Amino acid sequence: MNDFENAIEISGLTKKYDGFTLNDVSFNVPKGSIMGFIGQNGAGKTTTIKAILNIIKADSGKINIFGLDNTEHEYEIKENIAAVFDELPFHDSLSAKQLERILGGIYKSWDNAKFKEYLERFCLPEKKPFGKFSKGMKMKLQIAAALSHNAKLLIMDEATTGLDPVVRDEILHIFLEYLRDENNSILMSSHITSDLEKIADSVTFIDKGRLLLTGYKDDIIENHGVLKCSRSDYEAIDKSDIISARISDFGVSVMVSDKKACSKKYSGLVMDNTTLDEIMVYYVNADKKEWT
Repeated sequence: MNDFENAIEISGLTKKYDGFTLNDVSFNVPKGSIMGFIGQNGAGKTTTIKAILNIIKADSGKINIFGLDNTEHEYEIKENIAAVFDELPFHDSLSAKQLERILGGIYKSWDNAKFKEYLERFCLPEKKPFGKFSKGMKMKLQIAAALSHNAKLLIMDEATTGLDPVVRDEILHIFLEYLRDENNSILMSSHITSDLEKIADSVTFIDKGRLLLTGYKDDIIENHGVLKCSRSDYEAIDKSDIISARISDFGVSVMVSDKKACSKKYSGLVMDNTTLDEIMVYYVNADKKEWT
């Protein structure tokens, strides 16, 4: 299973619901990397993840995991992936000791010693019911379970939401450790873009069920910029260069996707560097083109 280039390949994924459509989404997660999957709540991130995991059936499109069709080879694939969700999927009455026995009976490559090692590292009690765990403890428990059956792909759905910065930082460090094995990969859905700026190799951004942007994170941040100008200067900017423009009493901030070319073209204007967070905001408002 080591000869695949991408951990996940999604092509033309479409799923229609009443009032929402995930529309023709395509992107790849390169093996050995972390992809940040970003977008507002309701953008379609969870729908995409459920389709990857074959929890829901897509209306059209193709999903390959480890080079294998995700429906035809579902059991083989799921032996080698782990999903971590915002909410703990295990019953509140269970303890880590009981969970160890359950998961040991499910996964062929379950490692009791590794699970105990993670419980100790995370200071998680073996016999305490999960209902008495804090949110941070529940998240660490899911990660301990995920990493104890030697999964080659971690899929995280808003897994760091609601955690304090210290716990989030600890979890991000664990992910980087996990990726020291170049066969391991992570798809991490989040709207906390500061986390993804720290650790993601690439980024896919969806909004209202549509793919807006996908590529290497550093390239995306490097290629985008914000022009600061007056309203009269703004009128002279070629509209095809503009992602969207924020208009205020103090002037106009214009997001562009080719910072280098626009710096030359509009050399009299100030060009600021940008962040994933800022890029996300400007793209979400791209339909309006101008906003306040």
